[in-house]
Amino acid sequence: MNRIIDAIEKDQFKPEITEFRVGDGVRVHTRVVEGDKERIQIFAGIVIGRKGRGLNETFTVRRISYGEGVERVFPLHSPRIARIEVEKQGKARRAKLNYLRTRKGKEATAVRE
Repeated sequence: MNRIIDAIEKDQFKPEITEFRVGDGVRVHTRVVEGDKERIQIFAGIVIGRKGRGLNETFTVRRISYGEGVERVFPLHSPRIARIEVEKQGKARRAKLNYLRTRKGKEATAVRE
């Protein structure tokens, strides 16, 4: 049974994933289907956490939109993700950056401890 699951998961793995870490500023290009058309939508922000391993790995990206914090969780190996660009490297000393949720303004986008 385990070999069958491994075979199915092997087909769904993305080998060409961009390396990024918690604290990096990223631009996630997602495919959005509207009716019969498909377009690319970009969600840019700071990676505040990664979770899981293998095919089940996800990462959370946070950005400030019109003064309100917006978070979105993306599956790493999803076919809906076209690509991930690293805009700037961040220096984080912890695995989850949940403390950014309480910050306001420019503080909320600066990863420094």
